[in-house]
Amino acid sequence: MANNLVITIGRQFGSGGRQIGKLLSEKLSIPYYDKEILAVAAKDSGICEELLEHHDEKPTRSLLFSLVTGAPMHNSLGSTYMDMPLNHKIFLAQFDAIRRVASEGPCVIVGRCADYVLRDKPNAVKLFVKADMRQRMERAVAVHNVAIDKAEDYVRKMDKQRASYYNYYATNTWGDINNYDLCLDTGKLGIEGSVELVLEYLALREKALKGSK
Repeated sequence: MANNLVITIGRQFGSGGRQIGKLLSEKLSIPYYDKEILAVAAKDSGICEELLEHHDEKPTRSLLFSLVTGAPMHNSLGSTYMDMPLNHKIFLAQFDAIRRVASEGPCVIVGRCADYVLRDKPNAVKLFVKADMRQRMERAVAVHNVAIDKAEDYVRKMDKQRASYYNYYATNTWGDINNYDLCLDTGKLGIEGSVELVLEYLALREKALKGSK
């Protein structure tokens, strides 16, 4: 397996994306970043981790900021960085943290527009995880302790939040197959079956890359 492999995972709420990420991390013996990326961002940016958690993957209300316009990236709290609205500082801190951990070696990164942040990295494999509503509702009840009569509304609300966040900061469409290398349906494959498929895909991808050289 390529030693610079980075796997990013976008996911519908309740689809099992985190479980897939953790299993891939274990099977490939590479670091796993979900909320762990917040600790990296806090250390690098000076923003307290609790504040990062409070704003984590939540949509902005501002319409004034877009990384795609070429706004400068910073690794420290310079004057440009400090002049930004808080939610932009928080996104940029996570942006820089994702770029840094991806540059340091192989890893799995869940959510936080990581596929977009690393869109220029040929070593990044971008996954999207989905499942049907019934299965996601069941997981919301079992894993997230959501009341069964509120599960569908909760799942839809969380999907909407993730889509709003992604569509704004990535300037792409959340869940659009054109953004990803592989889409997984855990409702049909299960968590372990989905991981098996990813591992097979990675092996085929590596073989194809070697054959093209």
